[in-house]
Amino acid sequence: MKSYIHMEGIDACDVFRRCLVGLLCFLAVGIATIGADGGSESATECISKSSAIVSSSGICSDAKGSRRAYKYEIRSDGEHGTITPIDFLLVTVASNRTEGYRRFIRSAKYYNVPVKVLGMGEKWLGGNMNSVGGGYKVNLFLKELKKYKDNKEKIVMFTDRYSYDVVLTAGPDRIIEQFENFGARVLFSAERSCWPDESLASQYPTVSRGKRFLNSGGLIGYANDLYAVVSSSQLKDSDDDQLFYTKVYLNTELREKHKIQLDHKSEIFQNLNGAILEVELRFRGKEAYLQNTAYGTVPSVIHGNGPSKLIFNTLGNYLANAWNPQDGCVACLEDTLHLSDSNLKEGNYPTVLFAIFIEQATPFLEEFFHKLERQEYPKKRIHIFIHNSEEYHAKDVKKFVDEVEDEYASIKQIIPDDNIKEWHARNLAINHCSTINCDYFFNVDAVAHVDNPSTLINLIEQNRSVVGPMLTRPQKAWSNFWGALTADGFYARSMDYMEIVQNERRGLWNIPYISACYLINGTVIKNEETKPSYIRNLMDADMAFCQNMREKNIFMYVSNRLDYGHLINADNFDTSHLHNDLYQIFDNRWDWEQRYIHENYTENFNPNKTIAQPCPDVYWFPVITPRFCRELIEEMEHFGKWSDGSNQDERIEGGYEQVPTRDIHMNQIGMEKQWDHFLMEIVRPLQRRVYDGYTQPPRSLMNFVVRYKPDEQPFLRPHHDSSTYTINIALNTAKVDYEGGGCNFLRYNCSVVDTKLGWMLMHPGRLTHYHEGLPVTKGTRYIMISFVDP
Repeated sequence: MKSYIHMEGIDACDVFRRCLVGLLCFLAVGIATIGADGGSESATECISKSSAIVSSSGICSDAKGSRRAYKYEIRSDGEHGTITPIDFLLVTVASNRTEGYRRFIRSAKYYNVPVKVLGMGEKWLGGNMNSVGGGYKVNLFLKELKKYKDNKEKIVMFTDRYSYDVVLTAGPDRIIEQFENFGARVLFSAERSCWPDESLASQYPTVSRGKRFLNSGGLIGYANDLYAVVSSSQLKDSDDDQLFYTKVYLNTELREKHKIQLDHKSEIFQNLNGAILEVELRFRGKEAYLQNTAYGTVPSVIHGNGPSKLIFNTLGNYLANAWNPQDGCVACLEDTLHLSDSNLKEGNYPTVLFAIFIEQATPFLEEFFHKLERQEYPKKRIHIFIHNSEEYHAKDVKKFVDEVEDEYASIKQIIPDDNIKEWHARNLAINHCSTINCDYFFNVDAVAHVDNPSTLINLIEQNRSVVGPMLTRPQKAWSNFWGALTADGFYARSMDYMEIVQNERRGLWNIPYISACYLINGTVIKNEETKPSYIRNLMDADMAFCQNMREKNIFMYVSNRLDYGHLINADNFDTSHLHNDLYQIFDNRWDWEQRYIHENYTENFNPNKTIAQPCPDVYWFPVITPRFCRELIEEMEHFGKWSDGSNQDERIEGGYEQVPTRDIHMNQIGMEKQWDHFLMEIVRPLQRRVYDGYTQPPRSLMNFVVRYKPDEQPFLRPHHDSSTYTINIALNTAKVDYEGGGCNFLRYNCSVVDTKLGWMLMHPGRLTHYHEGLPVTKGTRYIMISFVDP
């Protein structure tokens, strides 16, 4: 940006005044963007009118909202100097509106950059661009430049094809200022490698610092010089554009005549390929920008060329005010639908296919199905496709289908006997979506628990090609998405992964990999060029899907705008027991507690609540659910090896039991470690609540279920327990499942007979609480006993 001050014949005060006027006008007007309405109002009028509005970015807008760029020149012959418009245009080439293209256009609109798109809707003739090619975009650019071939003032910038890997981080004012600082007529972006012809490297001028070689992904210059450069020789549509521009630059005569330079230090153009380590995402207030720490520059055009596209997508989640620390996710609110607010009749809702995949034995499948049923969406607009490869879950699937088949539009099943592998089953589901003409494909694997009933409608309203809810294993960093990939396509941690997973940053995130739960827009499936496939060489189905989507330039997003649900850990699921979910306290504690811990358990810690005390120092707590009680009884009876009630017991050390019962120990059914964990995590907080000062972690060698029956062992004689304290949990219901029974504390002449299902008695074991088991007169009584700290 140049200002011209003629000092001769002007006194110091006048110089100061004129400089001040010029400075204020520069700050107020600056260099901005030409409005889309193409108004003809002069710069002087725009500034002089009282209705003129000066924006924070230095853009002059008239009352109608027209916005233009200006250069203010102070001269000795005018009170306010001369104000002349700066003619600026950004040109790109695109044949269709990809998501990357829309991201680029969004950034241009945010920074008020005028864009001319060439080739939209036309067939791409520049090759597949996997190696060389791209001459077609140069020829389109030449045709556009011909309109301005004699214009020495118009500044034209060009960014790469589609601009699907380009984002702007500044407006015309800054870009032009940066360009003018070079003193060049034409400026190309630069990179570290000489491509596509390495043999030309030696012909490049040497540079003391910075990137030596030309990159054709970004260039800027005055229109007449650009036209002369681009028209200096002919090239075919299939020729390589970068090689063409390289030869132009290496032509000394052309380079000097048109003052062609390279942006060696990424002052305007930042090519990310080979330069990831030299850039850093930063925030200035609400504004995200990219700092080149190697050269101390802040580039205005970010280009995710070559293998850097995935890192570029991560940066694109923030740049151009897509996300900022104050407002959060701004881009999340753009291009969305509003089904829930539209008073849409149920019959007019989009058609959705639930594609459910059970590819391994998975705990808590019952809850998985219930949560899908609870989705707040018209069921008659939902079709269901189920692939179950596990015979173990055949009954669960049948039960679900029998319960809901009349509620949904249709249900199609692939059962284990069909012997269809996961890859092919997923492709069949995609084809089924096409057959029923679905508008959305909702993939839900059995490990994905969609806890939020609004998940489906929220994903639809987000209106993206592929978008999934962020799901994590509770209290873990394991999620259903990857923020980055290694060079060979496997998991890598992105710079912001932990902030996203821990919900420190909420928003909508462009990511390279998603699994378990996601929504695919039907338009992607109906287009043969973008139709998903789960097969690619020998890759796992999820890896193949994501790789194929990336190659088709289909963006995948994960949303943590809300809490949507969580993941089940099925990696070590043992199905050798009767009730296998009962053993999942380690791997899936959150789900285990939801199913098995009493709904009033947390009330035990209410400081305003008095803990029940039916006898002195005997406390009563609601602890486990009736389902836990039933399943534990069934697990014991399924095992079936009850002790004989004699004093001889090989299960315990020494082989002698002084006060024997008919029982089965927890270690006999493989639940000893789980029960020890139960004592530590569930029982110990209750013990500390009532036995203040006793802080020793619980240790129990005797954990067992006792069975009392009139014709087997109806009672237990008076005794002390070999424990510091004992817990006694009622596993079935007095006066319903049995009559009689209970526990009598002889010293206090106090009995607890009306025990409550799932409630736990806690009492001291030695010395004070001498007690007996009262006779059961009818039915069968079951209790769970632990002698803690013997």
